[in-house]
Amino acid sequence: MRMLSKILVSAGLVSLSATMALAAEKPRPAYPHYWISVATTNQSIPGMSEEMSGMASMFGGRGAAFGPRRTLQLQVEGPKEVAEPKAEHLIPSAQKMGDSLPLITPRQEKAEYQPDQRGGRPEKYEKPKARMLIYWGCGETVAKGQPRVIDTAKMSAMDFGKALSGRSGTRQIPPSPHKGWTYGDWPNSEDRKDVPKDASLVGEHQLKGSYLPENIRFSLDQQRDFMAPVSFSAISKTTAGAWPFTWQQVPTAIGYFATAMGHNQKTGETIFWSSSEVPEIGFGLMDYLTPHDVQRFIKEKVAMPVSRTSCIIPAGVFKDAEGAMLQFVAYGEELNIVYPPKPKDPKQAWNPQWSVKVRLKSTGSSPLMEAEDRGGRSSKKRPATDDSEEQEQKPSDKKKGGMMDGMRGMFGF
Repeated sequence: MRMLSKILVSAGLVSLSATMALAAEKPRPAYPHYWISVATTNQSIPGMSEEMSGMASMFGGRGAAFGPRRTLQLQVEGPKEVAEPKAEHLIPSAQKMGDSLPLITPRQEKAEYQPDQRGGRPEKYEKPKARMLIYWGCGETVAKGQPRVIDTAKMSAMDFGKALSGRSGTRQIPPSPHKGWTYGDWPNSEDRKDVPKDASLVGEHQLKGSYLPENIRFSLDQQRDFMAPVSFSAISKTTAGAWPFTWQQVPTAIGYFATAMGHNQKTGETIFWSSSEVPEIGFGLMDYLTPHDVQRFIKEKVAMPVSRTSCIIPAGVFKDAEGAMLQFVAYGEELNIVYPPKPKDPKQAWNPQWSVKVRLKSTGSSPLMEAEDRGGRSSKKRPATDDSEEQEQKPSDKKKGGMMDGMRGMFGF
C-alpha cells in the first residue's frame, strides 16, 4: 500500500508540474499572413501561329485567351478590425504595374431572408448516372489492368466518391474574410489590371496597411519570379493511335504532371488519362503544391521529374472520343518567410510579427488535334469533282461533329 501511495503521489506531482508549465507558457499572439499566388497559363492549339491565336481570342466572346498569360492573386489578413481598412502592396519597377497594388477589403452585404418556396418538402433524390474510364502512364500501348471503370449504376455514392478520390497535396488555407480579422485582396472591384507579359517580380516588396505592422518588407529572386510558359514542342497522333507530346523545359520548375480528358458521345463515357506511373486520376494535382509534396509525388512515380520532356498517351485511350483536352502543370518553388525567424534555442521566446508565402505554378493546355483539324489541309489527295470548289469553301462541312466543332463549343469561336 505504501508503494502504491508513493506512485500515486509521484504521478500527481508530474501531472501538476506539466499543468503549471502549460499555464506559464503564454499563447502566441496572432499575426498577419500574406499570400502571393503567381501563375503562368498558356492555352494553345498545335500548329496555330501567334497571329491565328490572337484572332481566335478576339472571336472568343467569353474571354477565350490563347497564348501565355501571367496572373497574380494577393491575399492578406490582419488580426484586428478597423473602421476604414486600407492596405497596399508596394511593388518593384520591373513589375511595370505602377508603384503599388491596392488590397481592398470586400464589402460584406447582408443577404435578405428568402422563405422556402418548397413548403418544407425534400427534393426527390436521383442517383447520378455516369460511367468513367480511367487510364494512366506514358507509353505506346495501354498497360494491363486498364482501364479502371467507375460506373455509378453499379456502386454506392460512397464507393463512387472513393473511386474518384486521388492524391492531393498538403492542405493550404489562404487568407480569407473571417470574424475579428481584416481581409484584403487583389485583383478586386476597384483594380484588376492585366499583368504585363514582360512583368517581373524580382526586387524589393513592401506591404502597408492600417491593420498591418510597418515592417513587412521582403525581396523576391528569379526563382520566385513568373515561371516560363508551358510550351508544347509537338503533339501528333501516330498511325497506331498513340499521342506523343513533348514540351520545352521550364527552367524554374521542380516537377511536372499531365492529364487529359475526352468524351464518347455514343456511349456517354468520360475518359481520363494521367501521366502517373501508378493509378491516379489527378484531380487534386493540377493546382499549387508545396515543394515537399512535389518531391514526394516524384518518388511515388506520380509526378514527373524536371529531366523529362516527353510523354506518350497510349493508343486506344481516346480512340472513341470525339475530342480530348491535354492539361499540363509545372510546379514551382515556394517562399515562406516568418518574421522574426524562429530561434534555434527552443527556450527562447518567439513572437512572430508577420508571415509571407509565395507559391508558383505554370500550366498549359491544348486539344489533341489531328493535322486536318487544325485548319490545314489533309495530306490525302481529293478526287477531282465538279463541286470541289464548293468543298474548298466549306471545310467545316467535311467532318461534322469532329474536333473543330468541339473546339468551337469549348472556346466559343
